[in-house]
Amino acid sequence: MMAGRGPQSFKKRQKEQQRKEKQQQKLAKRLERKRQTQVSLEPEQVSLEPEELGSTVGETKQA
Repeated sequence: MMAGRGPQSFKKRQKEQQRKEKQQQKLAKRLERKRQTQVSLEPEQVSLEPEELGSTVGETKQA
């Protein structure tokens, strides 16, 4: 089985597993932050009135 491998290989394998685990944790945190921002942005998007958006778009085109 794994008896033929030396201590370096074992350390490398452990290191690689830790690296992968850390990556997964980072990904989970990123996704959680993304969900949090989406949830907090939704009410703001609803509260914006189309007139406000239209006036800012018109002003930038004229400038």
